[in-house]
Amino acid sequence: MPAHMRAFREAVAVVTGGASGIGQALCKELGQRGATVVVADRNGSGAAEVAAAIAAAGGQAQAHAVDVTSWEAVEALVAGVVEQHGRLDYLFNNAGIGVLAEERDATLADWHKVLAVNLWGVIHGVRAAYPRMLRQGFGHIINTASLAGLTPAPMEVSYTASKHAVVGLSCALRVEAADLGVRVSVVCPGLIDTPILHTTEMRAVDGEGVRALIASGKPMAPAACAGVILRGVEKNKAIIVVGPLGRFGWWLTRLSPGLAMWFWRTQFLRRLRALRH
Repeated sequence: MPAHMRAFREAVAVVTGGASGIGQALCKELGQRGATVVVADRNGSGAAEVAAAIAAAGGQAQAHAVDVTSWEAVEALVAGVVEQHGRLDYLFNNAGIGVLAEERDATLADWHKVLAVNLWGVIHGVRAAYPRMLRQGFGHIINTASLAGLTPAPMEVSYTASKHAVVGLSCALRVEAADLGVRVSVVCPGLIDTPILHTTEMRAVDGEGVRALIASGKPMAPAACAGVILRGVEKNKAIIVVGPLGRFGWWLTRLSPGLAMWFWRTQFLRRLRALRH
């Protein structure tokens, strides 16, 4: 059996946001690699479809309808998985949403909505899984952030704030967890072709124009993204940057934060402002 499959064979993995996009691709790839996959999503029917597809392909999967903004729901999910399987090897805190708007057009409700899923959803997952992983003496928590967690992303101020927080949370927890047997990684994808490109709420811009602009950047397929993520998990990488735009954006920000801000303003923000209405 190839080494890349042995790392996940017979492991127990929970994936939030598993009904679509990167989460769905992770679930299917984990299933192919022999893991028992717990597909968790607010969309219970969608999670069930993914679990059924994994089972039809010969894998092991189960579905759970879970709203990650609810501590009680996430705690019950993780507790139930550990009780049923005796352990939890991987937790992918992957659920996420966004609102595309300049801050002058955003609302306080937008902030609450984005932070509830993107930040508190991750916190809930960590708080539920980390103590159990400490007790069992092993485990790997993988939090999905974004390139927007490493570099400024105009017109996504709340999203950028949430993802920077996830990067900081993950890196700090990784330092604490390293001597206690638990691994922590954070995933920072660039442009990925997921349903979020179509479901993201937009304020004061032409949605079709925005989607066309994003499509022109040739987003990476979710399956390819999942492959990069799992290779990074196998290597226990602290920060897993995915895609050409992700690697370029992170490199540019580290090279010169001021140059990165200039780039995003001139090459991205101005194009989006041209679609403002």
